[in-house]
Amino acid sequence: METADTATLALEPKDRANAMPFEPGQFNMLYAFGGGEVPISISGDPRETGRIIHTIRAVGSVTRPLIAHERGALVGLRGPFGAGWPVEAARGKDLLIIAGGLGLAPLRPAILDALHRRSAFQRIVILYGAKDPDSLLFLGDIADWRGRPDVGFDVTVDRAGQDWHGNIGVILRLIKAAHFDPANAVAFICGPEVMMRLAADELMARDLPQDSIYVSLERNMKCAFARCGHCQFGPHFVCKDGPVFRLDRIRALLQTPEI
Repeated sequence: METADTATLALEPKDRANAMPFEPGQFNMLYAFGGGEVPISISGDPRETGRIIHTIRAVGSVTRPLIAHERGALVGLRGPFGAGWPVEAARGKDLLIIAGGLGLAPLRPAILDALHRRSAFQRIVILYGAKDPDSLLFLGDIADWRGRPDVGFDVTVDRAGQDWHGNIGVILRLIKAAHFDPANAVAFICGPEVMMRLAADELMARDLPQDSIYVSLERNMKCAFARCGHCQFGPHFVCKDGPVFRLDRIRALLQTPEI
């Protein structure tokens, strides 16, 4: 259990000879037998192929039984699907990773990949916002990232008690104070849609161009290969064309209510 309602599941194939490669930012369709199927982002290390990691919040009729499974239980899996984070596009540049709430889970593979190849990048800046200290995910990772001299890491929460000695407030404050070169930077953003819009606007206000900003969208994906139409987003299908999109391709759609 990561928090009171969020758990990380480590899945191994029944046939242990099967590798499970994926790209950071991709997702799988997980099936709770008798309960249905749901898209879940992969949150593990892309270098680890013997098992695959998902971080799941219990919010519905599929996710609740998934995280209630005992060790050794059988679940269904299809995937991986979708377009991932373009980590290679950030080689030689500053890499900004901005996460809100559960949005840290889809970004975690990109962070682990970039840190494994630390010399390939200039600055790496990780900014993370959550509702409160009890909602923070991956506490072991946070301690590691905070302690690295070659990583700029900061976290903020919306509210906290007197035992919290960190930042309180919206993540936009962290973006305003972040050190990066807008002429040589790439940003990955994942979190609630309103947070992503505002974070992107703040980055653009600091002269980071739209084609250097990537966001990951969450939509009601059912088939995962652009046939059912549930995840259509303007001319795009999130399951096939996303979930990661370059901002200039979809910014106008993000500004339009009810899409």
